[in-house]
Amino acid sequence: MENLGITREQADRLLDEYIKDPITKLHLLESEAIMRALAKKFGENEEAWGVIGLLHDIDWDLTKNDTAQHCVKCQEILREAGGSEFLIETIQSHGYGMDSIPVLSDKERSTNLEHCLVAAETLTGLIIASTLMQPNKKLSSLTLQSLKKKFKNKGFAARCNRDLIRECEKAGIPLDEFLGIGLFALQGIGGKLGF
Repeated sequence: MENLGITREQADRLLDEYIKDPITKLHLLESEAIMRALAKKFGENEEAWGVIGLLHDIDWDLTKNDTAQHCVKCQEILREAGGSEFLIETIQSHGYGMDSIPVLSDKERSTNLEHCLVAAETLTGLIIASTLMQPNKKLSSLTLQSLKKKFKNKGFAARCNRDLIRECEKAGIPLDEFLGIGLFALQGIGGKLGF
């Protein structure tokens, strides 16, 4: 894997500086956990994949009211911090094909890492929404069977784009296996997340 130019410690400092919304911070920690689990599956660098997951929405607090700048503003933040072009392009890839981000709308994801990032960060929403439906609102109570049912129910967490989650298959991971990897990764940090 190419150099990211940013360590986990530097990534933490960037989060403290740019992410003030606690919900966004949780989403980034969740994305990091799933990306680390996916790196382990592929025999890739867990720390690097984790940093990519952790930083993928580093510009969200600055762009949530101007989504055309999401995945664009991150360039200057990451460059200034020493981030490599590889890191920047990988992070930007989760916005590829989105009409809401005109400068990225004609680009397509092509690597396993890019497919995993968009699938993982999207899956976090489905898992947390499913967890909140549990009587005790704990990740430990959510079963893989229940998560699979929630995935199939398009009326549940309707804004969670199932097609993006299915990009795991473009990385060679069957959907059911991917749902399990994501769920078990988040269950592993449930205490840290408060779920």
